[in-house]
Amino acid sequence: MFVLLLQKRLQKELMALQNDPPPGMTLNEKSVQNTITQWIVDMEGATGTLYEGEKFQLLFKFSSRYPFDSPQVMFMGENIPVHPHVYSNGHICLSILTEDWSPALSVQSVCLSIISMLSSCKEKRRPPDNSFYVKTCNKNPKKTKWWYHGKWLRPLRCDYVNT
Repeated sequence: MFVLLLQKRLQKELMALQNDPPPGMTLNEKSVQNTITQWIVDMEGATGTLYEGEKFQLLFKFSSRYPFDSPQVMFMGENIPVHPHVYSNGHICLSILTEDWSPALSVQSVCLSIISMLSSCKEKRRPPDNSFYVKTCNKNPKKTKWWYHGKWLRPLRCDYVNT
């Protein structure tokens, strides 16, 4: 049952991303030729932001429990954005990727949240614990237990425990 639900949901989201992508986002068509459970989304920094004109890639991996389980999402490639909630290994501290995930969310809503997170940045810098985290974390960002501090209007601080 989960396999059929997964395939149907991913096909629907794939079509939505191809036909109506969020601003600055494009599905890397080659990434879905062999499997529907791993996508690469090409992203360009929004106009008028610190990331204007920069190009990034997001990797989405979907488990067999999607959409009930959030996708694994991380930046990949040579250009990882320098941002207070993005570690240099591509891991993203964003609550909708973990505890605030809902099956009502989609790849498009995740992309919009990441665009918004980058666009609201006032200073390019890594998280203060970047070096330690990158040396000690699991390769899968979903294995990190994040604690979110702060509200939307003030800086969010992320703490974690590697599991």
